[in-house]
Amino acid sequence: MRIGILGLGRIGAFHAETLHGLDAVESLVVADPLADAAKAAAERFGAEVADSPEALLAAGVDGLVVAAATDAHPALIRAGVEAGVPVFCEKPVARTMAEGVEVLKAVRDSGVPVQIGYNRRFDAGFAAARAAVRAGELGTLHTVRSTTLDPAPPPAAYIAASGGIFRDCSVHDFDVIRWVTGREVTEVYAVGGNRGADYIREAGDADTTGAVLTLDDGTIAVVSNSRHNARGYDVRMELHGFRDSIAVGLDDKLPLRSVEPGVTFPSGTPHDFFMDRFTDAYRAELGAFTEVVAGARPSPCSIEDALEAGWIAEACTLSLHEHRPVTLAEVRQA
Repeated sequence: MRIGILGLGRIGAFHAETLHGLDAVESLVVADPLADAAKAAAERFGAEVADSPEALLAAGVDGLVVAAATDAHPALIRAGVEAGVPVFCEKPVARTMAEGVEVLKAVRDSGVPVQIGYNRRFDAGFAAARAAVRAGELGTLHTVRSTTLDPAPPPAAYIAASGGIFRDCSVHDFDVIRWVTGREVTEVYAVGGNRGADYIREAGDADTTGAVLTLDDGTIAVVSNSRHNARGYDVRMELHGFRDSIAVGLDDKLPLRSVEPGVTFPSGTPHDFFMDRFTDAYRAELGAFTEVVAGARPSPCSIEDALEAGWIAEACTLSLHEHRPVTLAEVRQA
């Protein structure tokens, strides 16, 4: 198949490399506002260069990968769908929930699949956890703990445009909690603080947060996030049931140091970057997209799924600012 890629920054270039290596992909067509980025991809992967999104879609692509800036996502998703081309788009669907809902309304009845990039759904550990929950191995769940800790904060310009830590970072935890447990969040309570970079505080954001989520069956999920984790990139999940408890992310590259006498785990070099931690997941995610393009499976992460995680982020943002519990029903009506 022939795949088009719009946007060739860090993640777009990585996706180009991944797609180039997939047996199902015969050729790539690329476009980026920076001509040098498109030229570099063309030289490295033998890709055809298009000078605009319209030209790329007219080049006979079978699928479209959107890795452009967030503000461009709504228009590019719509353009792909209107052209009848299956779309993979990095999260979020749009900068605001209102825009995201409008995108959903515009494409929902098109019959053209759209996959949103929540890569943890394709990580082997999270997939095994989901299978264990669905098989009843843990018994009735009572507690979930989910963690994302970045080794260092992104630059000030990124923070200013990110929408806040819940919308930018925690949303991955929110999505994978829904996916692994198969439950919906009904209420949240969030707290946050700033102990590091001044520019995060100046942007009205927090650099370290905690959120308690109540799921629709009464399970409690605790989400911990920070922009500051000097030891590395730490992504984990624990699931505790009345029959068993399991964990995702407890491998030898876990960026955590035990001080128990005689304990040498973990002994590997800590994960230090999200593309290191989730390399295999990104590859599996795009492999799944080629199956979507081929009509062999439905979208494994729909716009509806992405918006559900977004509503949780909205509720947590409101809870943080107003220091109170917030229901999902409240933010949906706002």
